[in-house]
Amino acid sequence: MNSLSSNLGTIYRLKFMAIVLGAIGLTAICTADVVCQDDEVGPSDAAIQLFNKGQDAHEKGDLIGAIASYEKALKMLPEFPEAELQRGSAYQALGKLDEAVAAFRRAVELREDWSLALANLGAALVRKSAFAEAEKHLAAAIELDEQNFPAYAAMTELRLKTKADPKVLRALLSKVIALTAKANPTASIWASRASLEIAVGDVKSAKSSVARALDLDPRSQSALSTSANISLMESDPDAADGSVKRLESIAPHSEVTKALRARILAAKGSTREALEVLNAVQDPGPEITDLKNQLTAATAVIPADLEKQLGSDPTNAIALSKLCTAYRTSDPAKAMEYCRRASEAAPNDVQPVIGYGAALVQAKRYEEAVVIFRKLLAMVPNNSTARANLATALFQLKRYPEAKIEFRWLTDNQPDQAIAYYFLGIVHDQLLELADAAANYQQFLRLADPESSKLEIEKVNLRLPVIYNLLKEGKGKKRG
Repeated sequence: MNSLSSNLGTIYRLKFMAIVLGAIGLTAICTADVVCQDDEVGPSDAAIQLFNKGQDAHEKGDLIGAIASYEKALKMLPEFPEAELQRGSAYQALGKLDEAVAAFRRAVELREDWSLALANLGAALVRKSAFAEAEKHLAAAIELDEQNFPAYAAMTELRLKTKADPKVLRALLSKVIALTAKANPTASIWASRASLEIAVGDVKSAKSSVARALDLDPRSQSALSTSANISLMESDPDAADGSVKRLESIAPHSEVTKALRARILAAKGSTREALEVLNAVQDPGPEITDLKNQLTAATAVIPADLEKQLGSDPTNAIALSKLCTAYRTSDPAKAMEYCRRASEAAPNDVQPVIGYGAALVQAKRYEEAVVIFRKLLAMVPNNSTARANLATALFQLKRYPEAKIEFRWLTDNQPDQAIAYYFLGIVHDQLLELADAAANYQQFLRLADPESSKLEIEKVNLRLPVIYNLLKEGKGKKRG
């Protein structure tokens, strides 16, 4: 779960249950972990059992089941702030912000000085764009606990969404940097540091911070979304795609996840598909609405009007770049020409260069694409989109030793992307490096989606027994 409050393990649960029991005048807990000394189970004991049942479901990702248990516990014990907090966390994970806010409010009402509940309420209000009220609760949370990581993470989101003055952002960044130097900083606070570093123009430091966040928690939603944002800023939608796929497995209903998926589609020239993703969001928040408006405006631009602009200004980089994207699916040849001209008009902007190279690959002009991407990667060696296109071009040219280098880079840097293992397996296969081929095919099968990769899975399942037989016969080269 994204919120710290949803990661309560058995030991922590038992600790704060002792506090709850003290508050309501009980001395025993009936759970699977602790045996009751009294045969009678009162309403409070039953509420605690239901709460722990909800916690178990919550930790397993069964949010609906968790909410049901929390609400049953609250019917038995209405003044149960921990259950309200966790109920709010589960609702928030489901994207139901109104219900989450109501639960967090109730938790704060029941325990006014609980900094974690204040932080969660503030964070949910930020996502609802209720910034003034959110700031009040977040400030109170930080005043109660100067090391309240969730409160600082939410305050960072608030400052960025409200486009705070650079001085304010730098002051907040200084505080967040100090927090990351404390004992046991969380993934979310490292992700907040990365977001602030991006805002003040220090992308290099931001990359380092987001890497620290993902080392601490590979499933951190804030870190994954920040990582995807960095990749999109650097015109690398393939790298962003890796982060967003992981987000989609963790929080498929999140508006942040939906927005990032739409941005990736738009970056690849599929603006209409991007709009379909956004239009499917029910009761969209301001961010989804703003992005939808931007993409709608982009599709409303008539290519003929842009082409007229070029009549008087043939090197207009903005118009050329828009035409490069606009024609990518309807007229690839025309798109390729506009991408080429855009790359010449703005040589320091990698996006049109990538677009031009990708158009060359689509047009099967692989030799030219290799030249383009080799030059591009000399400037941006870590751009996954450029690497993937170069690998594809080399593969189609049957330049397998060179393709192997590029696909290996992709599997090393995007280990969750199944398709790179598939093509790396084929490359090893073609080079008679059969043991390596088998290893990569197996990794592909572990990662591949059964529906979208059905054809490739069938091919691999047919090929693997043949490879195993060849290996038994001593065929093939040594591992490379």
